[in-house]
Amino acid sequence: MNIVVTGASRGIGKAVAEVFASEGHNLYLCSRSATHIYKTTEELLTRFPSVTIKAMPADLSLKEEAKKFADWCLKQAIPDVLVNNAGLFEPGSVYNEEEGVIESQMAVNFYSAYHLTRALLPPMMKRRSGHVFNMCSIAALRAYENGGAYSISKAALHSFSKNLREEMKGHAIKVTTVIAGAVLTDSWEGLKDGKNRIMDPVDIAKMIYAASQLSAQACVEEILIRPQLGDL
Repeated sequence: MNIVVTGASRGIGKAVAEVFASEGHNLYLCSRSATHIYKTTEELLTRFPSVTIKAMPADLSLKEEAKKFADWCLKQAIPDVLVNNAGLFEPGSVYNEEEGVIESQMAVNFYSAYHLTRALLPPMMKRRSGHVFNMCSIAALRAYENGGAYSISKAALHSFSKNLREEMKGHAIKVTTVIAGAVLTDSWEGLKDGKNRIMDPVDIAKMIYAASQLSAQACVEEILIRPQLGDL
């Protein structure tokens, strides 16, 4: 299969890429940092030389770059799986977060997936197969302190994912909303005893891979996964 993963240079995105590559699938990756995404690509090619792994740096918060990345992907292959993982956490409360935070959070966490998915869907719909995973968050389901614009943007992505699921049923394209609690990524850097308290990115990657392997008659609509000890 041909797998497109955004935000793939580290954290959950990199773990997703690793799991799919280890199973022999081809990867088409992006992240904002050219240095990081090419380094990740080189690492993966060294570990999995038998699969195709290509990358393009792109800032998907910008509509034109999202479309440019989509065009690049389609020149390689029509995706079988799209993992909309690009995202960023900017802390703050609605009443006092800095000007521009809501705009930047919506652009990175929601518009990136919206524009990329819309650009990639037509050939997938024509082929009548494919699977879209949207990386949401527990923050999409409940408000929490210091989560203002981030929670709002993830709630928008959650709603987008639910709508897309209904729209794509008749086109034989699956849509899965991934709702994850705290995962040991850069957002939680410095957390005391983080490795024992919150989830490993591989946990999320394994769930995404498992959902992608079901028969055409089955669709996992939501993956809700939290740390064993609950949310922080």
